[in-house]
Amino acid sequence: MASCLRRFLRPTVAGILRTQAAVRPAVSSHVYKLQCTDATTTPEVKPTVRPENPLMQQTLFDFGEYVAECLPKFVQSVEVTKGDELQVMISPEGVVPVISFLKDHHNGQFLNIVDIAGVDVPTRPYRFEIVYLLLSLRYNARITVKTYTDELTPLESICSIFHGANWYEREIWDMYGVFFANHPDLRRILTDYGFEGHPFRKDFPLSGYVECRYDDEVKRVVLEPLELSQEFRKFESQTPWETFPSHRTENNPTHVPLKKIEQGNKEEEKK
Repeated sequence: MASCLRRFLRPTVAGILRTQAAVRPAVSSHVYKLQCTDATTTPEVKPTVRPENPLMQQTLFDFGEYVAECLPKFVQSVEVTKGDELQVMISPEGVVPVISFLKDHHNGQFLNIVDIAGVDVPTRPYRFEIVYLLLSLRYNARITVKTYTDELTPLESICSIFHGANWYEREIWDMYGVFFANHPDLRRILTDYGFEGHPFRKDFPLSGYVECRYDDEVKRVVLEPLELSQEFRKFESQTPWETFPSHRTENNPTHVPLKKIEQGNKEEEKK
């Protein structure tokens, strides 16, 4: 009797086991598909777009206002850009005091000078804009200090504060013609000794005034007046982004409202 039952139930149990084995991979595949679908539906994070840091912006906001309160004679405007960088616009007489303050103050410690750049806008009364880029490794912050001058008014050199500013100021003198007073060695650094003019000025021609070539007769490099074989063509200098005003106004810097200390002192005296 037992042997008969064993013969009868053996094929039934084998069929049930085969059915379960066939169902398991199908269920696991569906679960895997659901997991993959959930992973792909999550929003993508673009690594090239720097997220805004409200805490950092507020910190820069407060520090810019603090610098303006400490040096009201030299600081004219303060802005915070979208890239979490502080911009301080100062008068030409305040280059050395402001740079020294940012370097030596405990809350600043901008001990590294990254670069000194120049901008030429001929339509302005003070056509040249000098930009100082400073870095603070202690607070992981950058600051931009901007000032202005013209063709004849010199700026004070900051080589006594940052020795690395020596070549940067020489480059601006060579390219723009901005003179730095009290510079230890102010001479050209990129162009030749006999070069005339300053190439980065907007009124300097793109083709230049002279051409350089090697002369086989004298066996040396010679400079000769420029001779163009064809008529110089006129190029459009307008940037293509001028046609997109909304794009230009997207990332405007945020102005820091400066406290008028002098007016407050006068009101207190009246009271």
